[in-house]
Amino acid sequence: MRAVTGATSAIAAWSACGRRVSLATCHGKERVMARPLRRALGVELVLAAGFDTDSLGTFCGERPRPADAATTCRLKAEAGMAATGLDLGLASEGSFGPHPALPFLPLATEWMTWVDRRHDLVITERLSGCRTNFDHCTAAPGTPLEAWLTRIGFPRHAVIVRPHQPGAEPFLRKGVCGAAELTQAIHQASTASADGLALVETDMRAHCNPTRMASIRALTFRLARRIATPCPACGAPGWGPLESLPGLPCGWCGSPTSLLRAERFGCVRCEASEEHPRRDGLLQADPQHCPYCNP
Repeated sequence: MRAVTGATSAIAAWSACGRRVSLATCHGKERVMARPLRRALGVELVLAAGFDTDSLGTFCGERPRPADAATTCRLKAEAGMAATGLDLGLASEGSFGPHPALPFLPLATEWMTWVDRRHDLVITERLSGCRTNFDHCTAAPGTPLEAWLTRIGFPRHAVIVRPHQPGAEPFLRKGVCGAAELTQAIHQASTASADGLALVETDMRAHCNPTRMASIRALTFRLARRIATPCPACGAPGWGPLESLPGLPCGWCGSPTSLLRAERFGCVRCEASEEHPRRDGLLQADPQHCPYCNP
């Protein structure tokens, strides 16, 4: 680790206790975020009621994101600060899609960003591969969907219904969580679809998805722990993982593979960093992952 000296007294004595932090959300995330942050950091959440988070993109595609999930998360936190006039902001963002290595499995990643303008700090934490019910199916009126609906946790988890192939008449129904409402929405969406089918998707908005809400709660604890961890060099909060380092050596030939070799931990303020080995203690990769032993 590179040593850094001369930390400012403001950072050396950093504490968020007693401060108010704006939370940019329209989807009830404060229900799972307020208590962990209050207990771990002593801060109070203030909802940025004057800011519409949908303006930075929606899961159903009505409004595209202006940037990737991590950048959008920061933009959302900064917009919440502007709406409340506070110098401390917080926001979360989710990203869902097929797993890059196993396309038949869904991959969920939650991002959470803390912006402290008073001390010029931006601390981001993420939770990747968390449990998710992200899924979709197509249906015509009368199609039996009981098995699929049970698997995705309906009606506790809501769904979105739209035409599978949109025609001239637009239709979109979000937050569907009742059997009669779902039947009606499928009928309307299939009528508006060029192929007569409705597209039924899990509603991934936090207030409509208890599974996602649980992931956000877990990420809040993780972020709070990171914020409470000072840099060993300069004392700034937010010491933690910055990037994953691939290259775990093959157990047969020693060549680097694409598997995780280590993680680089670092500071969000100074240049201090250090490598941490894999948390599971694995030192060699199975030859099946080697591009030379198993081309």
